[in-house]
Amino acid sequence: MDQAQGLRNIVKRQNQVSAGNARVITVISGKGGVGKSNTTVNLAVELQRLGKKVIIFDADLGLANVEVMFGTIPKYNLSDLIYRGKHIREIITEGPEGIGFISGGSGIVGLRNLNRNQIAYIIQNLSYLDNMADVIIVDTGAGIADNVLEFAVASPEVLLVTTPEPSSLTDAYTLLKALYNHPEYDKDGLLIHVLTNKVNSVEDGKAVYKKLSSVVTKFLNGNLEHIGMIPMDSAVEKAIRQQKPVTISYPDANASEAYRILADNLINGNHNQLEVKKRGLAQFFAGFMKKK
Repeated sequence: MDQAQGLRNIVKRQNQVSAGNARVITVISGKGGVGKSNTTVNLAVELQRLGKKVIIFDADLGLANVEVMFGTIPKYNLSDLIYRGKHIREIITEGPEGIGFISGGSGIVGLRNLNRNQIAYIIQNLSYLDNMADVIIVDTGAGIADNVLEFAVASPEVLLVTTPEPSSLTDAYTLLKALYNHPEYDKDGLLIHVLTNKVNSVEDGKAVYKKLSSVVTKFLNGNLEHIGMIPMDSAVEKAIRQQKPVTISYPDANASEAYRILADNLINGNHNQLEVKKRGLAQFFAGFMKKK
């Protein structure tokens, strides 16, 4: 029996104990500086306010953006689960408004360097999250690194953050091209949302989406969904300096209202008429590791 089959058997046993029901959303961007992690934390706040229990899995290993934006120093991170025998519940840090997050920390060189026993241990523990959260947001690194693509193709739902800057649009297209060409990409099984960030007007946001969507349709034969737009707002930068989400520091800001709309679109939008696979994080992570 090969390793991949062994991992699938592990996941099957785990799902017999705890059926996966958490909604997994992976946040990606073609380049840094477009507001990917900021989107993650503010979306988490607004989803939590809608009555959803949210856990953030910080997969941008080594940078710890989520904990910085929450202004919280976690006692444990993912390396403590793998190397020090901590349980998954022990490494979840409580952030603002009861949001849980798991820090990737700086103690792991790369998930692909883990051996089979370590992988099995992670999968076994991640299965517990399906009963602890309604929504799990995976915050990846920026760009087209292998681990970013692996997280994206393993997820049933992706949120791509881009801005009106030409370089941001170019890099977003490059990321989507790499994603579409990935051997594990499932055109019918992956829902791709586009969030246009730092826009100056509604027209500006729509134009960004149309440019990206047109080239993806023409050259990649793909479909994207415009899930929302976040306006350029000085309150966002002020909140970042305070190490707090703008939705908490400045709840009446234009950006905060836009994040509320984004969360509502994800929960109540028309896209929910499509089938969104709820495979749970254990299966998601198994998909990421299956070619180990």
